Amino acid sequence: MENINKNRLFLASCLALITTAMTFAIRARLETVFGPEGVGLTLEQIGYAFAPAFFGFTIAMIIGGPLVDLLGIKKITWMAFITHAVGIVLTIMADSITSLFIATLFVGIGNGFVEAALNPLVASMYPNEKTKMLNRFHVWFPGGIVIGALLGWLTMDVMGLNWQVMVGTLFIPLIIYGTLFIGQKIPVTERVQLGVSNKKMFASVLNPLFLFMVACMFLTAASELGTTQRIESLLKESVAQPLLVLAFINGIMALGRLFAGQVVHKLKPSGMLLYSAIFTFIGLWMLTVTNGGMTFVAAAVFAIGVTFFWPTMLGFVAEYLPETGALGLSIMGGAGMFSVSIVLPVMGRLMDGEGGINEALRTMSILPAILIVLFLGLNIYMKKRNQTAEV
Repeated sequence: MENINKNRLFLASCLALITTAMTFAIRARLETVFGPEGVGLTLEQIGYAFAPAFFGFTIAMIIGGPLVDLLGIKKITWMAFITHAVGIVLTIMADSITSLFIATLFVGIGNGFVEAALNPLVASMYPNEKTKMLNRFHVWFPGGIVIGALLGWLTMDVMGLNWQVMVGTLFIPLIIYGTLFIGQKIPVTERVQLGVSNKKMFASVLNPLFLFMVACMFLTAASELGTTQRIESLLKESVAQPLLVLAFINGIMALGRLFAGQVVHKLKPSGMLLYSAIFTFIGLWMLTVTNGGMTFVAAAVFAIGVTFFWPTMLGFVAEYLPETGALGLSIMGGAGMFSVSIVLPVMGRLMDGEGGINEALRTMSILPAILIVLFLGLNIYMKKRNQTAEV
């Protein structure tokens, strides 16, 4: 790690993730701009227009995972920068479902390349603190959503500016993270450091434990991001400013991830995931029966639940299945985002139908209910595995 400025690279990585996260918050605010009371799209149509943010993310991660080892982390990072810039410009110019779809696709690809490049970068720089530092890195996903949500509220609801100004704020973290990466020496991925062959890497992603975690990632990501991405529509009848609830949820998540190291030490990754599933399930059910100030209480329970989902899923794979390398992390992230691209139109259809918002939330609560069972099994398996290793 000689001549590598880890502090600068970690800061640049966090700002790239802030850019990614801000797109989620700003896109949530755009739901009302392009919805029935704005451009005139139905909630289901908006679900299809927003879906590329997630399957574009998936495509970039699945492609970027193997390419990180082949081309290097630096080149994938610059691919993220370019597609982010194009996506932001196209979003500002969007005026229909088609143009919004294309713009969202570019943004999604940029977001995917950020995760494909920078999760392996963090794991490579901190080989002895992977779960802790991946959680600390992912502080800035909820942190960036808080920033984006507050900027959306300030620019549109307080200052009365048009939505293009809100989208234009994305250029601020974009330019900063691009500047910080210029001229920096970046380490190779951990798989390359360990000398794991391509053949072994590709074989390792067929490991039953890895495939189990991929299946769980479909459910954890959909529970978290499917709900928060549609927060404007889900909570419009419960609170006056749903975007502030989004900021509240992600503020709790940021604080939780900041102190993740202490939680990891006490619960281990599998224990964290089980408790996360329980709180997520309770929080989603509470959101179906609360309004006004109590909505924030329900949102807090939900936030506690989803706080550790994403980074701990990645940390588990990096810690217990390191031979999967950047490909493994990319498949995990890609699977999560692909599941959200499926969930968004389904949620829109449910909200457009007779059951409305409550039916959508009740349906989403099925996902963490399944996860409680799966993570309970994972805990039992990991305890037996650790006991066997100690013998």
